[in-house]
Amino acid sequence: MKSNPVKTDLAAGKHVFGTMVFEFFTPGMPQIVKAAGAEFILFDMEHSGVTIETLKGQIAACRGIGLVPMVRVPALQYHFIARCLDMGAMGIMVPMVESAAQAREIVSATRYPPAGRRGAAFGMAHDDYEAGSVPDKMAAANERTLVMALVETIAGVAAVDEIAAVDGIDVVWMGHFDLTSFMGIPGQFDHPDYLRAVNAIVQSARRHSKVAGMLAADENWARDYLAKGFRMIAYGVDHLLFQRALADGLSHARDMLR
Repeated sequence: MKSNPVKTDLAAGKHVFGTMVFEFFTPGMPQIVKAAGAEFILFDMEHSGVTIETLKGQIAACRGIGLVPMVRVPALQYHFIARCLDMGAMGIMVPMVESAAQAREIVSATRYPPAGRRGAAFGMAHDDYEAGSVPDKMAAANERTLVMALVETIAGVAAVDEIAAVDGIDVVWMGHFDLTSFMGIPGQFDHPDYLRAVNAIVQSARRHSKVAGMLAADENWARDYLAKGFRMIAYGVDHLLFQRALADGLSHARDMLR
């Protein structure tokens, strides 16, 4: 089975960069993202409405191009996690994680017995339809799967140290918009309460030798949060990046007529 270089690099203390896809689930999207220099692509199921069947094609398009496919599932449910892994996702993000018990449940769904309860199916997409030793494949799959717990509520921040301490959680991902919403300060990313929560997430990740991750809206966000200690950055969202670039281009074109 193929390894996960993003997980390997994070374990070595490096930074990794990718992007999130909410809208453009087109055949060329993975190669476009790879050509732009991304190391991973994170497909969203929580807000996009994308189906499992569509995601299977997207993950297949990542095969052989050196881009690590990951999925944010819509909820902490076994069938979402296991099906995405069987399609070949090398990383799973679960939203609204608020306790160590939930974190352990997530990890269990990503691991084969006896370490977890992932169901066995081989000679399929996740192992590239190849033959081979089943025990070796199980061990390789357990090793390569990157598990991201999305902390984005008041309860999640309160329990973040316990979540980060769970064996098998690799990344504590901060959901900045939801976090400010739950705190009653929507969109106030300079609010002292929000900044304290950000620091708590980073410190807990560091304390337990885990990685802090987040979505950077633009280069300023990337710079500021890298400085805070985040090492896994998804830069931008597909349709917003396109929209911003188009708006800039149209604005410049119209300015030429003035």
